[in-house]
Amino acid sequence: MLDYKLLDALVAVIETGGFERAGSELGLSQSAVSQRIKLLEARLGQPVLVRSPVLQATPAGQRLLNHAQQVQLLERSLSRTIPALNADRTRLRIALNADSLATWWADAIGEFCREEGLLLDLVIEDQDIGLRRMRDGDVAACLCSSDTPVAGARCVRLGQMTYRALARPDYLRQHFPEGLTPAAFRDAPAIVFGPHDQLQHRFLAQQGYHGRFPFHLCPSSEGFVRLALAGMGYGMIPDHQSLGEVKAGRLADLAPGEGIAVDLYWHYWRHGGDFMERLTTTLTRKAQGCLTV
Repeated sequence: MLDYKLLDALVAVIETGGFERAGSELGLSQSAVSQRIKLLEARLGQPVLVRSPVLQATPAGQRLLNHAQQVQLLERSLSRTIPALNADRTRLRIALNADSLATWWADAIGEFCREEGLLLDLVIEDQDIGLRRMRDGDVAACLCSSDTPVAGARCVRLGQMTYRALARPDYLRQHFPEGLTPAAFRDAPAIVFGPHDQLQHRFLAQQGYHGRFPFHLCPSSEGFVRLALAGMGYGMIPDHQSLGEVKAGRLADLAPGEGIAVDLYWHYWRHGGDFMERLTTTLTRKAQGCLTV
């Protein structure tokens, strides 16, 4: 059986980023926190922390953190029927894509977080790989483009985001004077969110091009749009971010009418209790006003 005092020490060290700050959080000395971590590692027979250069949880430690989060969710649900338990603020670690965070996510979840005192630990991942973190036990929920089920979890479709290949009009005139030709795709710089981003490849395949192409890497949703507005390349930008720029003539569509619709799915652990079910109900309802159903 787990000693939850030891587990609390691990959670505090990771959340605060150090043994001394964790001690202040728990009302313990730095030495006492260190001893609890050592005892936890001794009982498990393996390390739970990587101590240099930055404190991080090992895979085993991350699974323990995920377990602690699930226990916290169950306790939060129980406190609704037994108010005397007086549950502390709940912290939820969620993986989601940067475009959702930059557009509709805050509007959909903000009211629930305020009313419930929910604290979020958001992990930004490309849509196609966020679910991997959930399978690894790194997060309690995941917003991604995959509907592949995870054992022990539920999956709910929230809606669609539509992406279009956009660039400045003068960029299109310079790099695509004869249209979307293979030669143009080989030479025109694109903008890609990250090494796992497949949207650009999907667009090019849709145009019949499967070769190599030059690209900027930009792991920021807001920065992505700014690069396009600066005339540095063309890229797949969601309608949520681009409609105003297109209407104003600052961005133009490379392939009008050929947007790529990306379905978004919400995955969450079944044993998250009533709290996760209420969060999911709220998120599903709010998403209907933000996403294409």
